[in-house]
Amino acid sequence: MTGAAGTGAVGTASAGIPPAGTGPMLEVRDLHVQIASRRGLVRAVDGVSFEVVKGDALGIVGESGSGKSMTLRAILGVLPPEARITSGQVILDGQDLVPLRQSDLNRIRGPRISMIFQEPMSALNPVMRVGSQIAEGPLIHLGIGRAKAAERALELMRRVGIPDPERRYRAYPHEFSGGMRQRVMIAIALACEPEIILCDEPTTALDVTIQDQILRLLATLCRETGVSLVFVTHDLPVVAQVCQQVAVMYGGRLVESGPVREVLHDPRHPYTLGLVRSAPDFDNVRESLVPIPGSPPSLISPPEGCRFHPRCKFAEEDCLVTEPPLRLLPGGRATACLHHERCIEAIEAERAAQ
Repeated sequence: MTGAAGTGAVGTASAGIPPAGTGPMLEVRDLHVQIASRRGLVRAVDGVSFEVVKGDALGIVGESGSGKSMTLRAILGVLPPEARITSGQVILDGQDLVPLRQSDLNRIRGPRISMIFQEPMSALNPVMRVGSQIAEGPLIHLGIGRAKAAERALELMRRVGIPDPERRYRAYPHEFSGGMRQRVMIAIALACEPEIILCDEPTTALDVTIQDQILRLLATLCRETGVSLVFVTHDLPVVAQVCQQVAVMYGGRLVESGPVREVLHDPRHPYTLGLVRSAPDFDNVRESLVPIPGSPPSLISPPEGCRFHPRCKFAEEDCLVTEPPLRLLPGGRATACLHHERCIEAIEAERAAQ
């Protein structure tokens, strides 16, 4: 999996996490999404770029409103009516999806790219039997008959750990628990053997035990089937459990990217450092968590310069006027911070004091 910068990247036209062996399956290039609102245009996604290689999992993290979910919806072409892609490309196996008509996208959704939504109860059809919802994709997209589609649905129900699938096949969504409904969503996402699955905070509404089961299931499916994942969440431990690479978003922009372990253990952007310090670390229990002061920026009128500077204790005068590009660092890392060395100093000082 690879990640890339938007416009203004240093050193290359497509800076970020370098390609890992094979060419990218999915490329998001300088993606811009705007939402029309009564208060003005919301720059929900503002120049985001990354790449995904076959079989890898990329986590996209950030606070609510950072543009994570809107990025996924733009990739799949399911933006709300008030939102639109104003520029950029979403390239799947060499084909740009942005200019395609909905009828063309409908032929791609399912067989090549699918999505697991945050709340399965709103994504599943409440008056359609669960088995029929799983079988629907293969029936439409794979050109197989009803009997074969039903067999595939039962096979998928077994694979994702739904007990007694023959009986559960005819059940309705409201008869399933939250964890089981999410397993149904995963089965639907896998039904047409897609190349890539987009996951929009699929474990947020689940208790920690069920969440762990779902995360382990996704990681196993990724290994066994070779499907790639783009996993959106605000939960850093979730990313550490499922993903190999991570991209950090703030204020609609990508501010850091790289291998998960390196980014979470040695951040190179003050915002990432703040996320790490404000999240529980069960391997290294702190006396107290440190919240990030202030609030995320307005995406209608974001601050000049670095969007994080009003909340950043490392900010200097140039941060107030210069919008930092995403800069390449050694080891497949990238950061959009003019003074990322300050993060290194802070981390070293913290470790020395322990």
